[in-house]
Amino acid sequence: MKRRAFTTALLTACATLLSPSSAAAQLSDAREIAERSHLAQYYAGDSGRAAVEMTIKDKRGRTRKREFVIVRKDAQDGGEQRFFVYFQAPGDVRRMSFLAWKRPHGEDARWIYVPAIDLVRQISARDKFSSFAGSDFNYEDVSGRHWAEDQHVLLREETLEEHAAYVIESRPSEGRKSSYSRKLTWVDQATWLPIKAEYYGKKDELERVFQSKATAEIDGHMTITAQSMTNVKKRSTSTVTFSGIGYDLAVDDDVFTEGRLRTPPRELIGG
Repeated sequence: MKRRAFTTALLTACATLLSPSSAAAQLSDAREIAERSHLAQYYAGDSGRAAVEMTIKDKRGRTRKREFVIVRKDAQDGGEQRFFVYFQAPGDVRRMSFLAWKRPHGEDARWIYVPAIDLVRQISARDKFSSFAGSDFNYEDVSGRHWAEDQHVLLREETLEEHAAYVIESRPSEGRKSSYSRKLTWVDQATWLPIKAEYYGKKDELERVFQSKATAEIDGHMTITAQSMTNVKKRSTSTVTFSGIGYDLAVDDDVFTEGRLRTPPRELIGG
């Protein structure tokens, strides 16, 4: 009996000593997965450009389309970024442009130019969670949410759509605002790109679902070439396809200034 009691006590002590380090290792792994996934999705190359076609489908099956060009430049991997978006069609949004300065360790800055009233307006921190151009994506989805803004836990590994995936749960860090209370992301173990993501609200109800629809290797970088976002409550879906993708382009810093919202860089956006 004494031997059994001693063995039990020893095992309990070992479990107590090992548990904190195991939990820390799991948290560290989850953070690394989130970091690598974010870098793969938002930091491929030092700069990038793509033509985008967006189709927004509501619950009645009615569709609206958006066509725009997005240009990006990085200060460093995982560091500050600049995004410029220029809308080409349809007529009601043509010449509208959007500018984002992404700051991983501070508040991002975002501006939008509305040509109909010739107004440049800065988007507040709260507005970054509002709809992007009337779609099911929000402004933060366009430039991405930095992994350091959330706490991450590795839940499991499983196969999704024939891809081996890590499933991580992300919750906003203390003091960081978010459009979700938690998010589940399926990260492809081969490419580090997200395959799927589920966004949950304050009442832990599923609100939105992101899905990667197609990928391709471009200029040595695995890239999502088609994706969708579904709003579960509204029963609407926005599908995006990317074309004319290029990386490591010569992009002047001047492109990412308020003044260029009215006079966009024709060499990058075309037409």
